[in-house]
Amino acid sequence: MPVIAFLLCVVIFSVLIHAVSKKKKPLAQPAANIEKNILEQEVPFYQKLSVFEKVEFEKRIQVFLQKVRITGVETTVEDLDRVLIAASAIIPIFAFKEWIYSNIHEVLLYPSAFNHEFETKGNERNVLGMVGNGTMQNIMILSKESLRNDFSNSTNKSNAAIHEFVHLIDKDDGTVDGCPLNLLPHKYALPWLKCIHQEIKMIEERRSDINPYGTTNDAEFLAVASEYFFEQPQLMQRKHPELYRLLEKVFFPAPEAY
Repeated sequence: MPVIAFLLCVVIFSVLIHAVSKKKKPLAQPAANIEKNILEQEVPFYQKLSVFEKVEFEKRIQVFLQKVRITGVETTVEDLDRVLIAASAIIPIFAFKEWIYSNIHEVLLYPSAFNHEFETKGNERNVLGMVGNGTMQNIMILSKESLRNDFSNSTNKSNAAIHEFVHLIDKDDGTVDGCPLNLLPHKYALPWLKCIHQEIKMIEERRSDINPYGTTNDAEFLAVASEYFFEQPQLMQRKHPELYRLLEKVFFPAPEAY
């Protein structure tokens, strides 16, 4: 009987060790040369950085991919997808060297647009990205098709992945309200809110080229405007100088950083 008990303990111990080792298995990451090649070809933000900044950006991407799992749902996750998702996360917080996302542990990658019930087939599939709540807390869902198209289209003012990561940044102070207090200096809070409402009014009057989805609420305006800011900074600076200046205060508090 003691021998059987001993063998049983050995088996149980082996199973536990296997489970722990499996749980701690490193998350998939592209090789450094593949990652750099993708960034050079697909990510304009990275292309404009100095040599030193590029090295920093690459390190930040690696840290993100070590922490956040990327899982394909009815699709295969490739190195291109991993790098583009990680780049979308780092772009809006690049000026904040110590920033680590505390409110996400997994990104679910769907093949294309989905609906609010997370279905990839049927009608009303117009969602390109979403930050989960409730049972989906700390999970982001993105469309693979949109992710790739947003980076490959050089004239696009939209980027659904950046949009969703800006929501996470906004959420970090406890409230998704379009005023990211952990980034925005307090003295700019009121000017920022005033600018939001002025720009929303212009969108409603069809006197703005900002995505009309930004009129949904202040949080969506922040996310939509941030897409524009990072995708077409020169165009925004020319067409929306005040909005551009305030977003620069949010994402690049040191003028020389941009």
